[in-house]
Amino acid sequence: MRAQHLSVRTKFEQSDAGRIYTKFDFMPSPGNHFFKHKNTWIKVERNREKTMGDFTTGTPFETVSLTAIGQNRDLFFNILEEARAIALQEQEGKTVMYTPMGSEWRQFGYPKKKRPLSSVVLDAGISEQIMTDVKEFIGNVKWYTDRGIPYRRGYLLHGPPGCGKSSYIVALAGELDYHICVMNLSERSLTDDRLNHLLTVAPEQSIILLEDIDAAFVSRDLAVENPAAYQGFGRLTFSGLLNALDGVASAEGRIVFMTTNYLERLDSALIRPGRVDVLLSYFVISYQHGKNL
Repeated sequence: MRAQHLSVRTKFEQSDAGRIYTKFDFMPSPGNHFFKHKNTWIKVERNREKTMGDFTTGTPFETVSLTAIGQNRDLFFNILEEARAIALQEQEGKTVMYTPMGSEWRQFGYPKKKRPLSSVVLDAGISEQIMTDVKEFIGNVKWYTDRGIPYRRGYLLHGPPGCGKSSYIVALAGELDYHICVMNLSERSLTDDRLNHLLTVAPEQSIILLEDIDAAFVSRDLAVENPAAYQGFGRLTFSGLLNALDGVASAEGRIVFMTTNYLERLDSALIRPGRVDVLLSYFVISYQHGKNL
């Protein structure tokens, strides 16, 4: 409250109608500041190394150091816990979208109000079947561990543009109280190692969404006529994608949704059971692997 060296932060709030409102708050600028928390004075040091972060290495552009006199480390845990609770309160009832920035996931845009599952129209019973399958997966960790089966689930949604593939995933995430991590496999800077790392460190209780998977790689049969297409547009290789989805070092406890407009362009290795367990072609559902847990 007494700081004289201040910067202005713009905060955005979205109404139920979708309109964006802005308000402005003062916050301590980079440098040294002091504040009191539960009768303890704490020194805050904000240090900025660069004007922007290094997205290739994940090096942050700013570090914040808190210093207090005494031996009570719980003080810092309490501060972080209070900050976490406030952040979760702001996201309550909303779906957060994440995109990769360097080696980590960053929030993209504003948290969206949860979309009702009933707002996406599918054939009778399809939505309920998918929801049952996802909840069955989430609630059966022990079934996988007891049998030594990798605990992950893959879904592929196939249909023409505009048929509701992405909309359904957003609604499903809201119903499950999950967030969504959107990955663009055509990104130039995406490598095999970076993809594997990002899938491993994805936020908990989130759905990983790989949209338009056919745009990144085509079938090896089609690649005979156009070898460059099989190599992808960036530095990511097809084998790197397969290993990230279902390799020895791939992450556990993960739900992956892929979408495509052209199922025939996908390599059979990509959509085999284990990588794609549930395939929805024009929203006609078929279970390829492990339906009955």
